[in-house]
Amino acid sequence: MMRALTAAGSALALAACSATGGDDTPVESASKTPVNENATRAPMGEDGGVPFASTYKVYPGAATALVGATVFDGTGKQHDNATVLFKDGKVVDAGKDLATEGYAVIDGTGKFVTPGIIDIHSHLGDYASPSVQAHSDGNEATSPMTPDVWAEHSVWPQDPGFSRAMANGGITSLQILPGSANLMGGRSVTLKNVPSRTVQGMKFPGAPYGFKMACGENPKRVYGGRGRKPSTRMGNFAVNRQMWLDAIAYAKKDDAKRDLGKETLAGVLDGDILVHNHCYRADEMALVMDMAKEMGYKVSAFHHAVEAYKIGDLLRDNDVCSAIWADWYGFKMESYDGIPENAALLQQEGACVVIHSDDENSIQRLNQEAAKAQAAGRRLGIEIDDATIISWITLNAAKAMGIDEMTGSLEAGKMADVVLWNGDPLSVYSRPEKVWIDGALMYDALDRKRRPVSDFELGQPGAGDVK
Repeated sequence: MMRALTAAGSALALAACSATGGDDTPVESASKTPVNENATRAPMGEDGGVPFASTYKVYPGAATALVGATVFDGTGKQHDNATVLFKDGKVVDAGKDLATEGYAVIDGTGKFVTPGIIDIHSHLGDYASPSVQAHSDGNEATSPMTPDVWAEHSVWPQDPGFSRAMANGGITSLQILPGSANLMGGRSVTLKNVPSRTVQGMKFPGAPYGFKMACGENPKRVYGGRGRKPSTRMGNFAVNRQMWLDAIAYAKKDDAKRDLGKETLAGVLDGDILVHNHCYRADEMALVMDMAKEMGYKVSAFHHAVEAYKIGDLLRDNDVCSAIWADWYGFKMESYDGIPENAALLQQEGACVVIHSDDENSIQRLNQEAAKAQAAGRRLGIEIDDATIISWITLNAAKAMGIDEMTGSLEAGKMADVVLWNGDPLSVYSRPEKVWIDGALMYDALDRKRRPVSDFELGQPGAGDVK
């Protein structure tokens, strides 16, 4: 069949946080699933190449040793007075009493080290700053079903939000999603947070595509307001189910004419494209998980998920992550029951927790958002250690995005995406001092020449007047 012509590089495993399959067999997390070398990440184009392939190249770096810091390694472990070694773009080791010969030594005494922070839900580039209509490219709100669109085709690499996210929030990787006007909003793209002339130059090499879906108020409001289906929640599910049935029929045909939307849906059914589902209410999340079982796909994460705390056991048992805000609530009816203890209750239940931004400002302080969620749990009597909290914005996000074999923790062999904080990263008073991506120093608060400035900012007083 034309949708499955060739493999696009080494395939990653399935999503870490996924629903059970149609046969009720539990699906293993990405970190446990063997790599499928035959997975079809994308079809070949007529030119014989993978469409819009990553052209990302690692920036040059130096062998570096961060010595004497408190290290949160992303796996839920804390190492005091420890050393982190990285060279050739990879983490070498993290722990105590490590030899530093051959490394440029940076004194981390009194400071903290974490993996690079990962935002699983961002609209940088497709809702770029400044927020004007000309930059409103995240929702193809012309049909409730637009599985054919790809968020990367809207991403503007000059968005100054990228450099702000790095300098203020230590963001090294992020997933750019379409908006939530549509039931099926299209493909997402995972980026490395580096300056580039093109989005291909930012694309995280080997990362699987995501697929944005939305349930609840947004689709029924947008299209019901136009007097068309869906205008109700039952209409939402009916339109979704019929589209999945059509995609299943397409996937079974060996001679099907190429269809961009169904090609994406076939990739979801194959497990190569990971579903990220905008959903607020607990009852709807339960219904979506049942729809996923009926149609044979898997949900990697529910996004926003303000009522996830009500079904923590179901999310845990179906191995679905909750990518949530720390305390956003009440801005529409389906967010009315959002509570700041959401993350802590999910953690207590043994479910997967990710803190996300969905905002060009919150992405600059995901560390503080995670700390707020920790504090809310503490007030409820749920104690969660700092190292676990850091995993909410590092390894857990990587798992739900299917990139945890490559980044998200300071384990040997992973990408050297590293942040040196000038204080406790869970304190409002701390900020990144240095940020490395693949072992290259991309930001240094102590060096004005190493503060990234986008082309859009160049020459603008107060922003791009000093490079």
